[in-house]
Amino acid sequence: MTTDILYDYTLPPASHWSLRVRRGIAIRFTDLEGGANLGMLLHNPENLLERYNAPDTLKCQHTFKLTRGNCLYSDMGRIFCSITEDSMGWHDTVAGNINAAQVETKWGRRDYQKDRNDWQQNGHDSFLVELAKYGLGARDLAANLNWFSRVVADETGNLRLDESHAPAGATLTLRFEMDTLVLMHSCPHPLSTAVEYPRKPVRCQFFQAPPVTDDDFCKNFRPENQRGFDNNRLYYLGAASPVTGVGP
Repeated sequence: MTTDILYDYTLPPASHWSLRVRRGIAIRFTDLEGGANLGMLLHNPENLLERYNAPDTLKCQHTFKLTRGNCLYSDMGRIFCSITEDSMGWHDTVAGNINAAQVETKWGRRDYQKDRNDWQQNGHDSFLVELAKYGLGARDLAANLNWFSRVVADETGNLRLDESHAPAGATLTLRFEMDTLVLMHSCPHPLSTAVEYPRKPVRCQFFQAPPVTDDDFCKNFRPENQRGFDNNRLYYLGAASPVTGVGP
C-alpha cells in the first residue's frame, strides 16, 4: 500500500460519521488512546438494500472473530472490503450495538442541550442519524461490526468484553473491494463495564490500495473468498445475477 495519505481524519469520542468509499481505497483505523470501540455498518450505495451480512461473513470463513485475511460479505455474496492489516487479531461482529437505555443504566442520563459535547451518545441513535442521511431508517439496522473490541465466552456461554484488548496505537486496515457506504460511530461497546463513559477517538487515514493480485492474502485466506471476489468481478462487468449465494 502506498504511504501517501489521501485524507486524514480523527473521529472524536461519542461521535458518528458516514461516507461513500470508492473501490480500491484502503482505510487505516488507529485506536489512539487504547480501549476504543468503532461501530460500523456497510451498504452498497448503488443498491441500499444490499448490506453487510454477519452470518454469511462468519460461516463461510469458519470463524467467530475477524482478523487479517477475513473479508466482509454483503447479503448478495459480494465482498465489501478485506482486512489487509490487523495488529490485534480479534474484532467483534456478534455482540450488537449499545442503545440509549443501556447508556443511561451504565453511566446515567445526559443530553446534548444540557451537556453539549459532554453528553453520552449511543451507537443505536448514532446509526439512525447517519442512516437518515441516505433515506434509510430503523428497519435498515443490520448486525454491526465492533472494531477494536474482543468478546469472549465463559464456560456457561456468557459473553463479556475483554476491556484490556485494545492498546493505544492498535491498527486495522480495510481495503474496499467495491464502492461502499460506510457508517460508523465511536460510542462504547454494549458489554462495556467501564466506570466512566468511555471517550475514545479513532484516527481514519485513507490510502490508495495496490491492485489485487492472484496471490493476494485475503483472496486466498479461505476458499469461499475466491467466489466472493469472482462475484465482485461479475458485478463490475455488469453481469451479476440478482442473488449470488456464498454457500456450497
